Amino acid sequence: MILLWLDGGHDAPANMACDAALLERAASGRLDETVLRLFTFAPPGVTLGRAQDPARELDLAALARAGVRWAVRPTGGRAIWHEDEWTFSLVTRLGPAGWAHTAAAAYERTGRLLAAAFQRLSVPARLAPGSVRGPGAPRARNGSAPPCFASTARHELLLEGKKLAGIAQRAMGGVLLQQSSLLLGDAHTRLAEFVPGADRAHLTRELRDAAAVAGPWLGSDRSLARFAEAIASLLPEARRGMPEGVDAEAPRHR
Repeated sequence: MILLWLDGGHDAPANMACDAALLERAASGRLDETVLRLFTFAPPGVTLGRAQDPARELDLAALARAGVRWAVRPTGGRAIWHEDEWTFSLVTRLGPAGWAHTAAAAYERTGRLLAAAFQRLSVPARLAPGSVRGPGAPRARNGSAPPCFASTARHELLLEGKKLAGIAQRAMGGVLLQQSSLLLGDAHTRLAEFVPGADRAHLTRELRDAAAVAGPWLGSDRSLARFAEAIASLLPEARRGMPEGVDAEAPRHR
């Protein structure tokens, strides 16, 4: 069974805490179905991959002065500024009753679902053919990793040859968590304001040039509900709702 959960907007710590909790519930056998959670970041914020060092990758003092909330993702990958995007997570068991038998197969199935959903919305997205380094994506002077939208991996999405969506995942104890950001506009370039040691004007240009955005194809309706409808049309076996034991009105654990 697949549960399609239109969760809405939360800040970075709340969104990451929710996904971590879903992964833990699945690993402990307390989540029987695949959960596909659709959400946004409100207010905008930053996430890092779980292996990254926040003090190395981000100017934490600048984020604090700007009042920007940040969090470390339960999955891998690199730094992302979350704004003007659709975001989703998928938590599932691996095996015959889950989303896919293996993590690699799950990666491919999710990529194909995303491409098909965008195509239903008249966005000509396609799967990336393989691992591609984004053009000119430099490391910051302090050696921090290039941001997420400066590179593309197999089964991530391309639009007109540029990265539209990245997928990070983590497998543990026979369960899997995937997380993905789907760009609607260029707000992701704001990450350059908070990368220590970077030539920020240059990094902003590189982030803009390396990534694609779906907004121009979507028109005025960029609602998360529209994305949910496209996903639902491709997953007739899915039901709408939220996992049992989740109170949508309760404040998230921070």
